[in-house]
Amino acid sequence: MTAQVTKNSNSTPVLLWAAGIAVILFSVAGIAAIMGWIPTSIGGSAEKATLAQTKKPSLKPAQSTAAGAKSAPAKVASNAPVSVKCAECGVIESTREIATSGEGTGLGAAGGAVVGGLLGHQVGGGSGKQIATVVGAVGGAVAGNEVEKRVKSTKSYEITVRLDDGSIRVIGAADPPTWRTGDHVKVVDGVIRAN
Repeated sequence: MTAQVTKNSNSTPVLLWAAGIAVILFSVAGIAAIMGWIPTSIGGSAEKATLAQTKKPSLKPAQSTAAGAKSAPAKVASNAPVSVKCAECGVIESTREIATSGEGTGLGAAGGAVVGGLLGHQVGGGSGKQIATVVGAVGGAVAGNEVEKRVKSTKSYEITVRLDDGSIRVIGAADPPTWRTGDHVKVVDGVIRAN
């Protein structure tokens, strides 16, 4: 009986390495875009537009080659900066946290009453044991109801943005905002984005 020995190579194919590196680079680029580390192409600042406008050379009047032809004066581009208005741009004016308390459904009170009654039953003896059981049940019901309300409470956030045209927009958010008062932002379809 002869056994064939196959040689296992420990080298990983180059294509597999290339695919792994591509996935890692793609993931890093995605994380950087989500975290805001890569500038977006949503819009540029007014300063960039002004700089681009001032760097353009002015037009010179055209010279006529024919002696008898009349030439109209050529239009000369003005070097005055053009103000670019962004109707959706503004500044964060304030951020407010809104806490909404939850409502008790009775499950917290019932659970608290059972636990409080069991704990109260462990104390005392005779009629004192019965009184401690009742007091424990009532106290547990009140405490259980409060715990249920706090567990079901929610927080939302209200962000006030003063737009460049002077109007004010109030945007609601469920998650804590990453924006601070004074940040320049752009409001697109009710969503705040970096400007």
